[in-house]
Amino acid sequence: MSLTSYRPGPAMLVTAAFIGPGTVTACASAGIGFGYGLLWALVFATLSTIILQNMAARVAIVTGQGLAEAILAAASSPPVRWATAALIFAALGIGNSAYQAGNISGTGLGLALLGIGDDLVSPPLRALATGAVAAALVIVGKPGWLEKLLIALVLAMALAFIGGLIVIDVDWSAAAAGLVPSLPADSLFTAIALIGTTVVPYNLFLHAASVRGQFSPDGEGIAAASMDTAISVTLGGILSMAVVIMGAATSAMAAASGSPLEDIALRLEELFGPPARIVFALGLVGAGFSSSLTAPLATGYVLAEMLGGSGDPARRTRIFKRTALAVIAIGTAFAVLAVNPVELILIAQSANGLLLPILAAFLLWVASRRESLGSFANGFVANLAGGLVVLVCTLLGLRLILRAAGVWP
Repeated sequence: MSLTSYRPGPAMLVTAAFIGPGTVTACASAGIGFGYGLLWALVFATLSTIILQNMAARVAIVTGQGLAEAILAAASSPPVRWATAALIFAALGIGNSAYQAGNISGTGLGLALLGIGDDLVSPPLRALATGAVAAALVIVGKPGWLEKLLIALVLAMALAFIGGLIVIDVDWSAAAAGLVPSLPADSLFTAIALIGTTVVPYNLFLHAASVRGQFSPDGEGIAAASMDTAISVTLGGILSMAVVIMGAATSAMAAASGSPLEDIALRLEELFGPPARIVFALGLVGAGFSSSLTAPLATGYVLAEMLGGSGDPARRTRIFKRTALAVIAIGTAFAVLAVNPVELILIAQSANGLLLPILAAFLLWVASRRESLGSFANGFVANLAGGLVVLVCTLLGLRLILRAAGVWP
């Protein structure tokens, strides 16, 4: 496949998933707090995501299995297999329910910034409406149709966030300097958060499920899937950088509300007029709603792979839809009860971040097995790159655990 013949494919779901309210929050905070100085962290995160998502897609294309199936099939004994299945299910079920709450809350906050129902509709009602629409799409939507909808939402986000750069003044020389790795004072935790909100564990399962049957299990199919991943994830990285740049462009102003998302929207409006606030809010709505679909879809795919059986498509479909609807219901309930949506979004990031190093290690192991992948198994360079990503993910997970225990502030 040549670049000129490229059409958006399954990897766009990855971008739709990781450009959610958590990413927008982290990027807005980074830009407001540290200007352009942490753009390099998003470059690293984007490259890491491409490496891991390529492995997940390759495993699925060559083996014909979802990632959960491939991991369980590679487990050496029934006790290991059951323990692995329980870990995957518990972590994705709990983590994605938390993420879903943040996604729904972020969508509602974006609608509020647009002024939609701000005077007539309370945040809990906005959360209920968002959850209801997401549930309806899961019930009646077909996989191919949902994929097209998510691709459209990604393109809408691109128009909003990249379009926002057109209406603001950007110091491009300072932005270029931010691509050189450095850590401004007190920026370590923010840099780690930028990486953690981009390399999202459940995207590995979502991507593997979505590529099955769409690419041929040969060199040409693998190359086409790799190009799809590289283009889609790079677009997501550019969107994240656009939000950092928006925050940096307004960083000299005093905080407006204490919420990074509201701060950046109000600062943009004060500096560059209502159009700047509107495009940012539209991007936030697209980010929240696209992720409101991908989190339950990923959880549904995983549970259907583990419990659905290989010869009963109807059973798999039932498990998939019931699981996805359960995640939406739990996330909506949490969003309705939440006092501060930004805090909920950050808690969701931490919950799923704990799973990241474990899944990255599992993926590296499965992608290196010549018994199942043959000549498409990881070589030395792929293992070296994957090992570096696993190391960084492990440090990220350790930091989250220590922070939760109060050992690391």
